[in-house]
Amino acid sequence: MINISKGTPDVIFEASWEVCNKVGGIYTVLSTKARTLQSLFPDRIIFIGPDVWHSQANPDFMEDDKLLWAWKKQFAEKEHLSVRVGHWNVPGKPVAVLVDFKPLYSRKNAFYFYMWENYGIDSTVGYGDYDDSCMFAYATALVIESLYHFLKLHKKQVIAHMNEWMLGMAVLYLHGRIPKIATVFTTHATSIGRSICGNGKPLYGQFSHYNGDQMAIELNMVGKHQLEKQAAHHADCFTTVSAITGRECTQLLEKTPDVITPNGFESDFVPDAPLLDEKRRTARESLLRVAEELTGAAISDSALLIATSGRYEYHNKGLDLFIESLFRVKQAKPDRDVVAFILVPAWTKGARKTLQHRAKNTHSKKYAGLTNPFLTHDLMQPEQDEICNYLRYLQFTNQDNDPVKIIFVPSYLDGQDGIFNIPYYDLLTGFDLTVFPSYYEPWGYTPLESIAFHIPTVTTNLAGFGVWANSVAGAKHILPVVVIRRDDNNYFDAAEAIKNAILEYAQYDSEQVATIRKAASALSKKAEWEQFIEYYLQAYTLALK
Repeated sequence: MINISKGTPDVIFEASWEVCNKVGGIYTVLSTKARTLQSLFPDRIIFIGPDVWHSQANPDFMEDDKLLWAWKKQFAEKEHLSVRVGHWNVPGKPVAVLVDFKPLYSRKNAFYFYMWENYGIDSTVGYGDYDDSCMFAYATALVIESLYHFLKLHKKQVIAHMNEWMLGMAVLYLHGRIPKIATVFTTHATSIGRSICGNGKPLYGQFSHYNGDQMAIELNMVGKHQLEKQAAHHADCFTTVSAITGRECTQLLEKTPDVITPNGFESDFVPDAPLLDEKRRTARESLLRVAEELTGAAISDSALLIATSGRYEYHNKGLDLFIESLFRVKQAKPDRDVVAFILVPAWTKGARKTLQHRAKNTHSKKYAGLTNPFLTHDLMQPEQDEICNYLRYLQFTNQDNDPVKIIFVPSYLDGQDGIFNIPYYDLLTGFDLTVFPSYYEPWGYTPLESIAFHIPTVTTNLAGFGVWANSVAGAKHILPVVVIRRDDNNYFDAAEAIKNAILEYAQYDSEQVATIRKAASALSKKAEWEQFIEYYLQAYTLALK
């Protein structure tokens, strides 16, 4: 039973770049949390996201012209900003406001000067997505400020919950303009910590010697780092998603999180057993078919199908280690065929035409392997792709007699990728095992999603999810989550440990497989929002105090 105390808010505004905008893991966090929040605070939570779709149809957003129509008119006249109001098309259907932030570029310099004068943030060294993010944060703050006055919330307990450095300036604007609004700021990964790891620097062995400000200068991250640090220090409650990242915040942002808010999920997107079994059969047939059409090899129906997925962060997500461990499995010459899929979006021209042509013809026809028989889509710059280069370096040729084959799917699996045409979750059901050997992973949604779909997984002690799983899984002979040790210096030992985990799983009989799949699902139930929402309620109460 979830406990709602007197210190909980009357109204919650929650903003993120990924509200009604499916980009990465934060979308999953917020969209699955929405139903629980909506049930606890019915129609008292308003999500705010960027209107990046404009006139295009947004499948995640259901516009309602009648909702807050008077406010929309007033806001547009005062701020000269266009907003759309409706509902987020996710379970719970919470109210969502999408704001077009582009017109604020005309006020950018004045806004940046305000941030420099009051909080010491040097926006002249921002780059990439910095300006768009900060203009969206500015627009978000204006929306909250306007609704606060329009809805006459002055005597209400109001929370403004901002996610990631992109919304940092919204925290600071509200801190300066309407301090009565209680602000919560959540970092899902520190920008400077991610950059340290992404640049190949050892984060953990030298951890206590890193200074965030100094590293920001060295790595050209000053704008983002200053913004994130100031938001963390000025928010009424600062949270992050795991104890691992909490330690990182203490060291690099010089601010210890007030509450750890782990990422949960809702199990309602996992099909019931009969439908799950049907989806698994369909996905497995599709995976095997594409593998045969791409490689020209005959692959056993009993092949062990393995996957990794996520953002294309070659070192941080452990994509290099995944390939290295499979090379070692190949050297071990397993008795069972192994086909591994790297489901990581990259810069592509589209699906390979020859592969599409083969899919349209009879499946029984025998084909020779394609050139680059590990690639389902044409890359824009294949010669610069780290995954492709490492596969070639380790001489993965996907020949008929190779016991281990690797297939790189560099496309978003939205059901329209041109090869599988099956959404990611539906395709995920077809795998036997997943591997996410992350070096930098504040939480780790992908392994959590894996076990939710009854698929055992391998992750690391450097992932927040891995640490959590170790703490709750218990001492069993067959574990649904294998947590390997990673540090700055044990790359090859970690690869060997993953190899051993894969080979052990390949030997399990049907009874053991059924046991581990059942254990995976049971463990995932302990990470549902019903269990984890309590930490957010703690954060709200603390912010309001």
